[in-house]
Amino acid sequence: MKSLVKTVVLITGFSVLTRIVGFLFRIYLSRTVGAEALGLYQVAFSVFMVLLTVVSSGLPFVISRLTARYRVDGNKQSQGKVLSSALIIGLIVSLLLCGVILLLRNVFKGLFSDPACIMILIALLPALVFSAVYSVFRGALWGQDNYFALCVSEFFEQVVRIFLCVLMLAPTASAIANAVNVGWSLTIACAMSMVFVVLLYFIYGGKMSKPGKEYKQLLKRSTPITGVRVAGSLAQPLIALIMPARLIAIGYSSSQAMSLFGVAVGMSLPLLFIPSTLIGSLATALVPDISMAVVKDDKVHIEARIRSAAIFALFVSAMVVPLFMGAGDLIGEFLYGNSLSGIILASSAWIMIPIGLNNITSSLLNSLGYEVRSCLNYFVGAIFMFAAMWFLPAICGINALFWGMGLCMSVTAVLNFFMLKRKTGVKLKILKPLVLLILITIPCAALVSFMAKLCCFVMPLVLAIIISCGLGFIFYVLLCMVFNVVDVKGYFVQVTSKFKIKGLKKVKKS
Repeated sequence: MKSLVKTVVLITGFSVLTRIVGFLFRIYLSRTVGAEALGLYQVAFSVFMVLLTVVSSGLPFVISRLTARYRVDGNKQSQGKVLSSALIIGLIVSLLLCGVILLLRNVFKGLFSDPACIMILIALLPALVFSAVYSVFRGALWGQDNYFALCVSEFFEQVVRIFLCVLMLAPTASAIANAVNVGWSLTIACAMSMVFVVLLYFIYGGKMSKPGKEYKQLLKRSTPITGVRVAGSLAQPLIALIMPARLIAIGYSSSQAMSLFGVAVGMSLPLLFIPSTLIGSLATALVPDISMAVVKDDKVHIEARIRSAAIFALFVSAMVVPLFMGAGDLIGEFLYGNSLSGIILASSAWIMIPIGLNNITSSLLNSLGYEVRSCLNYFVGAIFMFAAMWFLPAICGINALFWGMGLCMSVTAVLNFFMLKRKTGVKLKILKPLVLLILITIPCAALVSFMAKLCCFVMPLVLAIIISCGLGFIFYVLLCMVFNVVDVKGYFVQVTSKFKIKGLKKVKKS
């Protein structure tokens, strides 16, 4: 348990730092290139993400599991063979995908609502090859439990990309030119990150061996995972194609629709994934942890991990909801100078709860080997999402996107919980804390809203946000303790006791 906590803290620390840097960059980007350029980039990037899923989903996951297994036997040669075989597969697949896009570029050009998107996609294609190599070495580091190297490489990529993008952007250039430059900055950053992660792998003692029969094993195990995740990731380009088209259908111009989509996806949506930083850290640490427990058939360990992970995800997700509901408009104005992004943020904050539950339950199912079932559950939820995006824009405009996502994640999370209960026999008992936390967010959101409006009259915007959200956070934690939703006090005692023990040890040594 102690090692898991340390791993989660390490991953979370770097994830938070990376996200902060990324948010600062997004603020700069939105103010420099505008909503239209962001919208163009998001549409092209959504297609690129599908291609990236092909080369960076199944292989790294399988590499990490095989590497972890060979580590138990101390078989370094087999670890090297797995890496070499995966590297060849990744390079071949990524180059083939690049060739297909270039050959069919006129077809893709016709699919986009704005033909300029194909230029951005072509600028992103080299990043596909670099990411294939990058993901293979990251998978090997993951299997070696070298989370520090994983976190450092991710942070390095973010910093390099921001630096390059700032150099390449021009405030006086057109939206299309700036969107293309954003794409090229990502490509160059991926190339530099690839070199960096390869160096880290060898610095930490990694080796490569001549590939043998590992091709068949890797393809057999990674293809189902890749297929499942690619099918799931197809939702992103479909959303990018459908939402602007539906907005145009109800009366928006092409430029207005793309700008509105850019505000929603490029400004508001990333903030809604803030809780996923903590939840994703836990999920990353749980994959090898639960995988090893499955091999050992340690059902007690698996049950404890599943229950605690579900409660943790629920607690973290619900914690941010009242902050965004009460001060979302101020946050949007402060971060982006765009009040609309804040209004959208406040109205869609509730979807963070189903997003968090879906994230952790999907990761748990993947760790247990039920990737296909997890994807099928998502497909069922996606039916509700696309139905909402098709029919609701006439009623609620761009908010149809968030209603669709919320419905999708809610349905998927419920199906995932039923699957976990069926396959493991674990009684999660999640309904009571879920209801309590939803009820707790209501007075917390009212307090944040009241304090935010009151503080705006007497202090700067940033202080109003900090004070109102700070009070909302404290009130939320206190209510959770009063209703015993999460043992916050017990956790605090454990953490402080560890620090005291460490302090005593240092005193004795001195």
